[in-house]
Amino acid sequence: MTYRIGDIPRIGPSVITIGVFDGVHLGHRQILAEAVRMARESGARSAALVFSPHPDEVLRPDTVVERLLPPEETLARISAAGIDEPLEIVFDDALRALTPEEFLAELEPSVELRGMAMGAGSAFGRGRTGTPERVAQIGALRGFHVTTVEPVLLDGEPISSSRTRVALRAGDLDLVRRLMGDSPLLRGVVVAGDRRGRTLGFPTANLAFGYSAALPTLGIYLGRVSVTERGVGPGHPALVSVGVRPTFHDSGHVLVEAYLLDWDGDLYDATLDLELVTRLRDELRFDSADELITQMRADETEARRLIGG
Repeated sequence: MTYRIGDIPRIGPSVITIGVFDGVHLGHRQILAEAVRMARESGARSAALVFSPHPDEVLRPDTVVERLLPPEETLARISAAGIDEPLEIVFDDALRALTPEEFLAELEPSVELRGMAMGAGSAFGRGRTGTPERVAQIGALRGFHVTTVEPVLLDGEPISSSRTRVALRAGDLDLVRRLMGDSPLLRGVVVAGDRRGRTLGFPTANLAFGYSAALPTLGIYLGRVSVTERGVGPGHPALVSVGVRPTFHDSGHVLVEAYLLDWDGDLYDATLDLELVTRLRDELRFDSADELITQMRADETEARRLIGG
């Protein structure tokens, strides 16, 4: 459920942190861990206010920010990091117009603020005036403490959502995992395709996404899928194509398809979770269907080698 800032459920004495938390990467986890620590020390609950949609999409309406995780998975990973109350908050023009003082006042009486954990470069409120320094001044007057969390560095550079997206677009899944501390996850509904994969001997599950999913560079990947509704997985191995099918027709529309190894059944209309494990090769154009089938068999052999089966 998504709440407006003044309508969040009552959670009482709390330490909060706010942001988008796209990817819930290791930098985010440091901030979340600090909020949890502060809450425990003060006998309060910890809460993360997660903005939706992405503020950039409100500030620049023609912008679409590709998300590293589906919204519900973002909240789930924040909860797994120890936060008591992960809450999705509507970000709109009314919210961005609030001063930091007004923003914090809107939380009352649902939240009795005991503290805030903020990233060193973060800010909120009108004109991004809610910097850690300014919020600390407000806290000194209102009786709550602000802790500033420095960026987490990897290979000498700060971990960020934008850096993670760049690594994903490059197909560098090892770097993505190092930045996120977890595998990137796609979540989609299985929809009907043109059934070409079945005629080639590789029936695939075609995914439709209900959010703007960040996709890796075009290519063939080893993945692991879970389809709870159909008893598949977790972690069932699959060959994954992210591409435009150049051998048959290149519409320019990127499709994500998963061929589940050693499984056959109806997945239509089910929700499929897909973790990308490693990139096997580029997407290629073949002169015939037979050449494509030969390559797909080689891809399957390599996938089985990688999973030890």
